[in-house]
Amino acid sequence: MKACRNCNYIVEEGKKCPVCQSEDLTDNFSGLIYILDTEKSEVAKMLGIKVPGKYAVSVK
Repeated sequence: MKACRNCNYIVEEGKKCPVCQSEDLTDNFSGLIYILDTEKSEVAKMLGIKVPGKYAVSVK
């Protein structure tokens, strides 16, 4: 499991982020946020998340 350094999306397979298409992935992250409904989630709105899924809280 790796986190995208660009959008913090958690990538479980592959070498490219399916959300932003970045190949800059890292194992060095902490915390997880699960976004199920981007329209109803205040956290998603605050962080600018438009795609449901798993996101890292902090990516280094």
